[in-house]
Amino acid sequence: MTLEIVSLLPSLLNTNGDAENARVLLRRAEWAGIDARVSTVERAAELPSEPDLVVIGSGSDASLGEARLRLFDMLDELRRWGTDRVGVLAVGTGWELLSWGIEFASGEQLEGLGVLPGRAVPRVEGRVTGDLVITRKGARLVGFENHERDYVGAEASPLGRVVAGAGNGRGSAQEGVVTGTVIGTHLHGPVLAKNPTLADQMLTTAAERRGIEYQVGSAAVKVDDFAKGARNAVLRSLSLPED
Repeated sequence: MTLEIVSLLPSLLNTNGDAENARVLLRRAEWAGIDARVSTVERAAELPSEPDLVVIGSGSDASLGEARLRLFDMLDELRRWGTDRVGVLAVGTGWELLSWGIEFASGEQLEGLGVLPGRAVPRVEGRVTGDLVITRKGARLVGFENHERDYVGAEASPLGRVVAGAGNGRGSAQEGVVTGTVIGTHLHGPVLAKNPTLADQMLTTAAERRGIEYQVGSAAVKVDDFAKGARNAVLRSLSLPED
């Protein structure tokens, strides 16, 4: 049995290296003794029949029109994955494309795919760029946010609560959105490299869905120490307690 990991539209949605979250999942699966592969998918015809994990990165606003067209051709699959417990991680504008829609500062709007609740709207304060720390299920996730839109309409299902940074904005003190096994977030990093516990949660669910057990491999220990050091460097810079 091979875990099928899909990286969607990396040619359009990889401005911050977030498509590499797929490689993080691949390596951690291999370190756990699970056979896995990454399929790079740019168009609907290239989709594997049954993916286990899907990663969507972030791109520039100039790429969103074309990215939406290509993702729209995959809409049936995107909706099915959400109901079939396929793990989907969408970052930045890749996440915005899965929402109800995107409103630009110019007044233009781009209809989203409606896979996730909420919509992206212009920030009143302008672009936010900096470190972002959130709490999720008692643990902290650390990353970098760089966005000029807030996210509204998904207050009932956030990824976590903001400790430092803007997150979804508009005074919500929340970051991201989760519906079932589909996650949207502003966290760049790539987020799974800096926060391997989130990667392990996704892999655990994917393995269970396939009827196998996921256990963190011994080869991950050294890498996880590096990730912890990177998180702690951010936490120290924000005068927050280290992990």
